[in-house]
Amino acid sequence: MNLLEEAIIYSTVMYQGKVRKINNSPFILHPLEVAQILSAMTDDMEIIAAGVLHDIVEDTDGTLREIEKRFGERVADLVDSETEKDIPGEDRAASWQRRKEESLVKLKASTDVGVKMLWLADKLSNLRSLAGAYGEMGDKIWDQLHQKDPSRHKWYYRTVAEYVEMQLNKTGAYKEYIDRINYIWPGTFDTSKTKYKEYRKIDVSGCERIGKGAKAEVYRYDDELIVKVYNEKNTYRDVEREIALARSVFVLGLPTAISFGIVSVGKGYGAMFELIDAKTISELIARNPEHTDYYAGMMADIARQIHTTAPDDVKLFPSGRAYMENWIKRAGLDAELEKKLYEKTAALPEPKFLVHGDLHTGNVFLCNNEPMFIDVDRMAVGDPIADISSMYLFYVGYAELDPKIIEDFMGITIQTAAEFYKCFIRHYLHTDDEAEIERTDRDAALWAYVRLIGQMKKKPMSDREKAAAERLTEKIRSLIG
Repeated sequence: MNLLEEAIIYSTVMYQGKVRKINNSPFILHPLEVAQILSAMTDDMEIIAAGVLHDIVEDTDGTLREIEKRFGERVADLVDSETEKDIPGEDRAASWQRRKEESLVKLKASTDVGVKMLWLADKLSNLRSLAGAYGEMGDKIWDQLHQKDPSRHKWYYRTVAEYVEMQLNKTGAYKEYIDRINYIWPGTFDTSKTKYKEYRKIDVSGCERIGKGAKAEVYRYDDELIVKVYNEKNTYRDVEREIALARSVFVLGLPTAISFGIVSVGKGYGAMFELIDAKTISELIARNPEHTDYYAGMMADIARQIHTTAPDDVKLFPSGRAYMENWIKRAGLDAELEKKLYEKTAALPEPKFLVHGDLHTGNVFLCNNEPMFIDVDRMAVGDPIADISSMYLFYVGYAELDPKIIEDFMGITIQTAAEFYKCFIRHYLHTDDEAEIERTDRDAALWAYVRLIGQMKKKPMSDREKAAAERLTEKIRSLIG
C-alpha cells in the first residue's frame, strides 16, 4: 500500500460519522478534494498525503506524533503548518481571530512550497463550499459559522492569497481561488490575477551575485542590466509595490534606478534594472580601500539628499517611527528599558522627509560616474537616525556578534568598514566637532543594538548569542541613560 492510499484509509476511519458545518456533507469529502487540488499542482506524494490528513489533529482524536509515526516527519510538519492550536478557556468562536492570526504567522514564515500548496488547496476547497452556499443563502451563511463578521473572513482569505501568490500565482488553483474571493467579496482583487500572464523568463545561474539582503539577492545579468531576485519572504504585492515606489521616488528627483518590469526567475520573480556598467559602492571600496573617504562622502551626499526630500503625498510612505517601534518590540527588552525607548521615539520631531530604510553601500551603484540607489521598498517618512543607525549596524554593530558578518555582507575588511563609517559621519554632519559626532554615534549605536537583538531573537539563540544579547542590552541601558 502506498503512502497516499494509507492516508486515505486512515482518514476515512478517523472522520467516520463527521459532517461539514455548511452543507452537512461527509467530512471525508473535504480532505479528498484538497488532495485532488494538490495533485494538479504537484506529484509529491508527501504533500498530497498531507492534504488528506491536514485536519486530523484539529477535528479528530489523531495526533501529530501518530501521523509522524505512520507517515513520516515531513508529512507531520506539513499537517502541523495547517493545524490551529486551541486557546485554553476560550471557545472556537471567541478565539477565531487569534487562532487565524497565529496560524498566518506560520504560513508567512515558511519557506516550504509544500506548505504554501497545502494552504492554498485547503482554503480553495473551503471557498468552493462557501461560494456555493453563499449563492444559495446570501449573507445568512455567516450565521452558521463561528465567525459571524464576513469582513473578517474576507481579511483571512485575502491574506492567504497574498502570502502564497509569490510562488503559486501561475497555478490554476490560485486563479480559481481569486475568482471565488471576488465572487463572494466583489472587487477584492484585480481580475487580471485570474488571467494567464507570460513573464520574460531569465536564468541567473552563472551570473555574478553583487548583493544580498534579507528579502532578495542582486545579480549582474549583463553589462547593462542587473536583476533583483526576490525570495519567499516577499509577497507578489511587495514586488509590485517596490516598483511603484521607485517610480514615485524618481519623480521626486532622487537618483534611483527604475525597474522596467517583473521577470520570472526559476519558481520566483525578479525586477530588472538598467544600470549600464554599474558597480556597487561596496565593490569599489573593496577594490580601492585607499579611496574609502571619497566613497563615504558620496554615500553621505546620497543620504542628505534623501533626508531633505519631502514627498508630495506622505500617505504613499509608511512611518519611520513605526519601524523604530517595531525594532523595540522585536528586541523584547525589560519593561523599564522598553518604556524609555518608546519615549525616545515619541520625542522625535514630526517627520516630513524621507528615509531609505535599508541604506548601505550594497544598495548604491555608481553608474556613468553618478550614484544611484535601489531597494526602495522600505522607504518611509521619518527621522534620519533610522538610516544612520543602519550604517552603524552594517559597518560597526555586527562586529559585536561576529566581525565576519560585516566582511561577508559588505565584501570589505572590518577595519575598512569601521573607517568608512567614521568618514561617513563626518561628511554627513559636515563637521569635525568630536562632541557632535559622539552624540550622533551614541544614538546610532543605540538603535543599531536594538535592531541587532531583535534580529537574533527571530530564531532560537545559541549560548554565544544569548551572551551577546545580554552584553548589548547593557550597552543600550548605558547609551539611553
